[in-house]
Amino acid sequence: MDYVNLGHSGLKVSRACLGAMNFAADPEARCPEPEAQRIIDAFLDAGGNLIDTANVYGAGQSEEVAGRAIAAKRDEVVLATKGSGPQGNGPNDRGLSRVHLTRALEASLTRLRTDYIDLYQCHNWYPDAPIEETMDTLSGFVRAGKVRYVGCSNYTASSIIESQWAAQRFGGVAYISLQAQYSLIAREIEAEIIPACQRHGLGILTYSPLASGILAGRYTRGQQPPADSRIQYWLNFPNPVAADWARLMLTDKSFDIAEEVTNVARELGATPGAVAIGWLARQPAVSSVILGPRTLDQLCDNLAGFDIEIPTELRERLDTISAPANRPITGMLA
Repeated sequence: MDYVNLGHSGLKVSRACLGAMNFAADPEARCPEPEAQRIIDAFLDAGGNLIDTANVYGAGQSEEVAGRAIAAKRDEVVLATKGSGPQGNGPNDRGLSRVHLTRALEASLTRLRTDYIDLYQCHNWYPDAPIEETMDTLSGFVRAGKVRYVGCSNYTASSIIESQWAAQRFGGVAYISLQAQYSLIAREIEAEIIPACQRHGLGILTYSPLASGILAGRYTRGQQPPADSRIQYWLNFPNPVAADWARLMLTDKSFDIAEEVTNVARELGATPGAVAIGWLARQPAVSSVILGPRTLDQLCDNLAGFDIEIPTELRERLDTISAPANRPITGMLA
């Protein structure tokens, strides 16, 4: 496993990041705790060190499962979680204010069974608090020793720039990372967000590298997604943004890209998932690719993508067919 410094920081993270979104204590969950424990152990044994979760995943269950799983090996893990998402129905139960972020951090520390978080990320942009208040609050977490580094997720280019400038104005702690959707199907961040990150010192953690399984060949053009698939999960999600995102994934363009990935995989004697991850892992701006396996077999297939070599001619075929179109794909799901 290779390691890189995350953004303009001294924090070294593995090129593969284990996403814990599917992990839950519920035995009926998409990835129940016993399987989650096996996945985490195998990921660490393979040399991975970065595990990412969030307080909204499984209503906190993901953090609880991850906390129990790494309790005996806490120092081996770069533990990342996210706050700002809704934690209740009250006016201060979400957002980027000092009151909410402080409550959210304390609750995450408890669920994760740790006294510090290596990378604490603002999950989404909320215009409900001054940027200076948000960045000062995050700086306070670092000064108190409860957080080592801070990052953001699903921010626009302008939000990234304004946040970094705000931290600079009062000598505070700046973001070292952005978590964003990026794959052969979703390349929109290349236009403005990647340049903003490179200019302002943020490493990029990419989520949904397989576009919810489309790039792994798990769906058939013109057919309803399987009932237990991730796309169907998002189609049924009560948040209309999620359902709209899922419908945008099921376009002819997406299936054209997925079919080319399958063709390339066949020529290389690899799986489509490994090819899609291999393409993404070698994008110059990408620090780490977040994997979201539900089973140990899926993890092993995903990890193979970091060893695959894609010849120039095949890479150019993937680049050409996946060239971004003028269509919006929102990044609000990780």
